[in-house]
Amino acid sequence: MSGTKVRKKRREQGFTLLELLVVLAILGLFAIIATPQVLQYLSGAKSKTAAIQVQQLSGALDLYRLGVGRYPTQSEGMAALVERPAGADGWNGPYVQKKEMLVDPWGAPFRYRIPGQHGPYDLFSLGADKQEGGEDENKDIVSW
Repeated sequence: MSGTKVRKKRREQGFTLLELLVVLAILGLFAIIATPQVLQYLSGAKSKTAAIQVQQLSGALDLYRLGVGRYPTQSEGMAALVERPAGADGWNGPYVQKKEMLVDPWGAPFRYRIPGQHGPYDLFSLGADKQEGGEDENKDIVSW
């Protein structure tokens, strides 16, 4: 066989083991370097999402008060934004389209307290750890 035929046949056979190991090593280094940054970005995204949800729910509570003349009672809770409670004359909802919107990104219902300690009402999420206080992803997301 001539030299060109041997080179052509060799190219058709595929990758060598050494070439595959080099590619796997590069991918492994990339995963080690990029993973902490990606995880940090994703964890921060849940906190930002919860903060946006708190703002939206606060707006919905204000709209409820404009229509009904008061905020939902503690017993009515946030569900009053989705379904009309008894005795809520002037209710013009739903103020929130789905009940799922009343749940924070970590799967816990948003906390609603009326009267509030920081305003007419307190609306908050306890964060990833579901306990008061905390830092980073465990930090409470509040309306005040």
